Amino acid sequence: MKGMNIEQAPVGINVVVELSDTVFIGRLRKEQGNKVEMHHAAVHEVVAGEDPENYIRAAARYGVPVEHEQLLFEAKEVQRVRRLGEVPKA
Repeated sequence: MKGMNIEQAPVGINVVVELSDTVFIGRLRKEQGNKVEMHHAAVHEVVAGEDPENYIRAAARYGVPVEHEQLLFEAKEVQRVRRLGEVPKA
């Protein structure tokens, strides 16, 4: 599955944004300087040695477990972005 950078990420649809130690799943709103705004989002803190793909696939299969109506995170820390709809559900 091909990833994209944060500037290429679509606004208004669910995406998976991966940082080195955190996964955000939700709807991107817009960039605000060096921060990115996301709505209706879930946040998963990745433990050392953990593969977050199981969490991501569960969200793709069952829906985003919304924990935050709105949040901001640093754009420069983003390692990978992909559409949630393109994540395998199995």
